[in-house]
Amino acid sequence: MRLVKQLGAVLVVAVPSSIAVQAVKGSWPLTLVVGAVAAVLMVLMYAWVVRRTEHRPATEVGLEGAAPVLARGVGFGALLFATVIGTIALAGGYRVEGWGSPAVAVGLLGFTAAAVAAEELVFRGVVQRILEERVGTWVALTVTAALFGAMHLVNPEATVWGAVAVAVEGGGMLGAAYVLTRRLWLPLGLHFGWNIAVAGIFGTDVSGNDTPQGLLDGATSGATLLTGGAFGPEASIVAVIACSIVTAALLRLAHQRGRIVPRRHREASSSVPVTV
Repeated sequence: MRLVKQLGAVLVVAVPSSIAVQAVKGSWPLTLVVGAVAAVLMVLMYAWVVRRTEHRPATEVGLEGAAPVLARGVGFGALLFATVIGTIALAGGYRVEGWGSPAVAVGLLGFTAAAVAAEELVFRGVVQRILEERVGTWVALTVTAALFGAMHLVNPEATVWGAVAVAVEGGGMLGAAYVLTRRLWLPLGLHFGWNIAVAGIFGTDVSGNDTPQGLLDGATSGATLLTGGAFGPEASIVAVIACSIVTAALLRLAHQRGRIVPRRHREASSSVPVTV
């Protein structure tokens, strides 16, 4: 029941926030402001509903030490995608045709903040965390990754392979980041940094959406397996391999630090350290 209550509370803010961000999308400074405010409101709602339904402070979104972890996540997420798109470019699958729009790039910061906050709070904060208490880390991570990938099948240029790729890259890597830290700031940062690099910097499509050009006017061409085709570079085999390596490294660290919750050992999830 608390899963339903927590999902409902987050969506009560996320759905109208998404509508508001879409409504001001043509005004990029306003998109920045509305998106940033929406992200903050979603985090606050999540913290409130967790306190109400679980009778504890929502330490996974606690502010102590949040800024450096979030910043590291943003930096690493952006660097990871830069490595992916650089590899694709070296193979002849990506080129820069000119400058895009700095104003759009700024607006995409707000748009991305709102989208990332909604997805991370729902999938990692609510679904994965509560499932993990009942079925353990491995099942919860697998189920959440599959759901995360399936959600992207509704996107305009969606493909089954694209959804599988997102399940591995987003569901796997971001879920592993939560398992390692037991906080949402690292997956929030990784997700934000990755998406901003995809569209806001390198001007490519995000997960099969017709994303506006960001700082650069980027274009892909060549084999779909290399470039991701209309879905965007997230469906590239290069992205899948890179994110799989990061996921494996995060889960190895989580195992070494005792952060993996065994199946049916519910008490383990409450005793796992939350420091980075």
